[in-house]
Amino acid sequence: MALLTETNEQYYAGQQAFVGGLGVVDFTWTGDTPLVGTVVGTSNANFTVSVDNVDVSEGTDYTLSSVNNVQFAVAPILGQVIVIQLHDPALWNNYGSYTYITLDDIINNFLVAYVGAGKLIPSVKRTDVMFHAKRGLQEFSYDTLKSIKSQELTIPPSLSVIIPQDYVNYVRLSWIDDSGVKRIIYPTTLTSNPYNVPAQDAVGIPTQDDLGANLEGTSQTNEKWETTNQTDISGLASYTNIYYRTWEKLAYGRRYGLIPEISQGNGWFTIDEREGKFSFSSNLAAKLIILEYISDGLSSDLDTKVPKMAEEAMYMHIAYSILAGRAGINEYIVQRYKKDRRAALRNAKIRLSNIKLDEIIQVMRGKSKWIKH
Repeated sequence: MALLTETNEQYYAGQQAFVGGLGVVDFTWTGDTPLVGTVVGTSNANFTVSVDNVDVSEGTDYTLSSVNNVQFAVAPILGQVIVIQLHDPALWNNYGSYTYITLDDIINNFLVAYVGAGKLIPSVKRTDVMFHAKRGLQEFSYDTLKSIKSQELTIPPSLSVIIPQDYVNYVRLSWIDDSGVKRIIYPTTLTSNPYNVPAQDAVGIPTQDDLGANLEGTSQTNEKWETTNQTDISGLASYTNIYYRTWEKLAYGRRYGLIPEISQGNGWFTIDEREGKFSFSSNLAAKLIILEYISDGLSSDLDTKVPKMAEEAMYMHIAYSILAGRAGINEYIVQRYKKDRRAALRNAKIRLSNIKLDEIIQVMRGKSKWIKH
């Protein structure tokens, strides 16, 4: 059975055509993206229907009678062409989909191939397989799968942006210059975001409200950091010539001996765990940034997809996890599957690293240049 589930027409154009005749009133869309009809009082349908290039109306000319089934009030006549057309290509959920296999398919395939009479795992509950599959997807998402997400944001005057809802850890933060080039923003240990800021009385004792809870004040550390001139820290010179102005001669030689981790002008960020925000240095106010981060692969249905290059690693992870958690399994069998899991995971990392020899050669061409003094 072929694995492709959509025609070229559905995949590239987001449409499916039918020919009317013989009194047929039902036409079923077979693409991967489900049809969504119009809710009364709104216009949230994700598709339109036309007959001979003339749009027809939902509720008057046709209805979405069931999942993906368009039912006409009056049957199109013989020879008329009916076209179901999806709207926004960004919502089709099909471009590049052949690269992945769903978590549900992983579970079904494992039950067929590894569970049953005469197999190493005679029986197992589907819920157990589902648990280990989800745990495997979480672990693989951190360092194996291509699970990096990104957001384009503008830093507000507060110098803070909210951590994404499905955030687990950051990969990289960058601000975008006028040419669209990313400039990496580095984390800093020069300051920190205090988790609690208890209000103190004149002798330094934290004060409480009527319910006995500590009163919270405003962080002076954050206020000072937000108003700091970052060039005083980075050593970045804002002038072009230090020889012809007396006051600028004071800066002559200041760049010698700087600390590498702070000798840059791209700015810094910290993570405010208490408020769930990224906080930025003052020189990044109003900058456009790209926040790249990783999730655990389980935050939404679209996330629960596994690259086919890591499919075998998922099977080995589930098998090892089930066998390792059972009583009465010989240790040599557990160790065998542990090694199989490790080998399959290593292969998946190599495949997904997407190393291309031509790209390496292009980079290395510049390594043979002579360095002129």
